[in-house]
Amino acid sequence: MTTRRHVLKNMLLVTVAAFSMGTLSSQAIAASAEDLDQDAAQALQSLYKSNPVAESLSKKAKGILIFPKIVKAGLVFGGSYGEGVLNKGGKQAGYFNSVSASWGWQAGAESYGYVVFLMSDKAVKYLDSSSGWEFGVGPSVVVVNEGVAKNLSTSTLKDDAYAFIFDQQGLMASLSIEGTKISRIKR
Repeated sequence: MTTRRHVLKNMLLVTVAAFSMGTLSSQAIAASAEDLDQDAAQALQSLYKSNPVAESLSKKAKGILIFPKIVKAGLVFGGSYGEGVLNKGGKQAGYFNSVSASWGWQAGAESYGYVVFLMSDKAVKYLDSSSGWEFGVGPSVVVVNEGVAKNLSTSTLKDDAYAFIFDQQGLMASLSIEGTKISRIKR
């Protein structure tokens, strides 16, 4: 009896997590390419206002991936989803999605945005030629927090990409982009 109850409880948790992800991920999808372009431009300007280091990196970047809104939810099993834009030379160069899945001790939901500054031709080429870029595999990505930002300048850049997470809202125990996969989509 206890095993059956345990199995039913776990199935209920998985169902709730799947329902939550389905509901929340539909909110993260932009209505059109024009909407996504506009949301990305606003998110980038918001990041620049709150973090001058990001704006200085943009001047040296070979490409900028902008994900204005990622929605993350989980109850034991979780995941995140959002769509973004790649800018090269100030022009839109493609659309991408950002997807991750996780399991473990977690409960909650949140939304956030992130921007990845691609600093090398190697990083841009890898994004263009791969069937998807999984953070933690391929070119190195440094997540810039307040401590990293204090020591970062355009003369100390040595990594392929720098990611800034911003506009975090909601309640979730932790936030990481490690294990996130970015893939090209058609808009």
